[in-house]
Amino acid sequence: MYTALYRTCRPEVFEEILGQEHIVKILKNQVASDNLSHAYLFCGTRGTGKTSTARILAKAVNCLSDGAKPCGTCAHCKAISDGNFMDVIEIDAASNNGVENIRELRESVKYPPAVGNKKVYIIDEVHMLSTGAFNALLKTLEEPPEHVMFILATTEPNKLPLTILSRCMRLDFRRVPQSTIAGNMKKICQERNIAITDDAVRLLANSADGSVRDGLSILDQVLAGGDTVIDREKVIEYVGTTGEEFFIDLTELVLLKKSAEALVLLNDVLQEGKDVKQIMKDWVSHYRSLLITKFVRDAEDMLNMSSENLNRIRQQSNQISIDEIDYAVTKLSKTINDARWSTNPRVLLELAIVAIAAGEGYEETILKQPVKTVIKEDKEEFHQPQNEPQKHMQKPAQKQDVFVNSLACSTENDELWSSIFEEGEGSTGSYNLIRSGTRLVEIAQDSFTIVANSDFTHRFAEQKKADLEKLLSQKVGRHLRMHCRVQGDAVLDNKADETVNIAREAENLLGIKIDIE
Repeated sequence: MYTALYRTCRPEVFEEILGQEHIVKILKNQVASDNLSHAYLFCGTRGTGKTSTARILAKAVNCLSDGAKPCGTCAHCKAISDGNFMDVIEIDAASNNGVENIRELRESVKYPPAVGNKKVYIIDEVHMLSTGAFNALLKTLEEPPEHVMFILATTEPNKLPLTILSRCMRLDFRRVPQSTIAGNMKKICQERNIAITDDAVRLLANSADGSVRDGLSILDQVLAGGDTVIDREKVIEYVGTTGEEFFIDLTELVLLKKSAEALVLLNDVLQEGKDVKQIMKDWVSHYRSLLITKFVRDAEDMLNMSSENLNRIRQQSNQISIDEIDYAVTKLSKTINDARWSTNPRVLLELAIVAIAAGEGYEETILKQPVKTVIKEDKEEFHQPQNEPQKHMQKPAQKQDVFVNSLACSTENDELWSSIFEEGEGSTGSYNLIRSGTRLVEIAQDSFTIVANSDFTHRFAEQKKADLEKLLSQKVGRHLRMHCRVQGDAVLDNKADETVNIAREAENLLGIKIDIE
């Protein structure tokens, strides 16, 4: 029966562990000086060698060799590799997480090792233990018999009680560098007389994202094709990868406003059978990574990705603004929500690509477009009578200032309306829909009026009426009631009439013709 690569290529001695030199140095020194801890906690993401290192440490404390330990060739080392050694007990905490399982363990630790020097208990995914099981394990973990060693492994150390963490020597496994994974893959291919190009190896290592096991599983899939020569095209054909490289390229095209090329790139990926909705979610995650890398210097663990991918994302984050990230995430989030009810989510994603590449949404552009006022000089010159007193000379200029201020009121209202959402975002959910879909058109003595671009936005604004009244009242210093209308209602006609009246008054005072478009 065929055995998967991640099992046949599992390291057997310390020197074969990939990318964890800091841990190997500590453990080798402890084995050589016979200064071993009674309990270890191995933390790290999947596929970084936690269980393999635990088995190698179990070999080292039971190895029969007089030289470097473990030797990997003695009877004890081979038995541990085969899983037949009585004194090395592996427990899967995901399926043995009850109090009764830990009670059985507490009873078994009382007995001395049957064959080796120490009894080693390897508890994998230890964070899955129940609260009662952790409490049952505490005393045994703190003061185990001299002949017992515990090795706990977990991908989520934050879920472990502090009482467990304080009783163990913690060793954190890092994501394996891409170059190390690529070198290991190339070595495996050479041993099997398979030629693989550097581009193909880099693509495979990039898809592994710091996990040796993931990388070997992907390589296993490619080798199953039976090809003696593997290039980048073969990898894409077999794996159809849409890793960070795809989202970096897609985002780059969108930033350059190359909508056509972005749509072609999406089409190529979808033809490989990738799920449209998953691409949407992964693209949002990519924009989150761009945001995090703008502010966090060492975000490798926070983003759960390899250092190579992190460097690529950091380079791209320097080319994109916060506003662009905000709009892209908002647009994609809306697209994901709409795709839940759509029979053709691909069209929604393609529309989102075009909109993000354009830099702003069509509805938002129309809503925020200022009123254009064209002022044309009349053919007849306006003459001020020579015998008019000087005080009357100033009146037209004062009226003109009032008129200009009236026209500028729209901009001031927009600024005031935008400013209230800074406080609103922190107190009540998301106001992005109201922010982009409404406009403040008037503030009266005891009320204010906003215009919504659609019935849906109007209903949502009405639901948040109390919050919006409170926020704006705090800004202006008096209690205001909110009136909300849909764009195109009579209130807009009234505002238009008011603008016309102001324009006519200015015509009479200034002697010029004013056209409002």
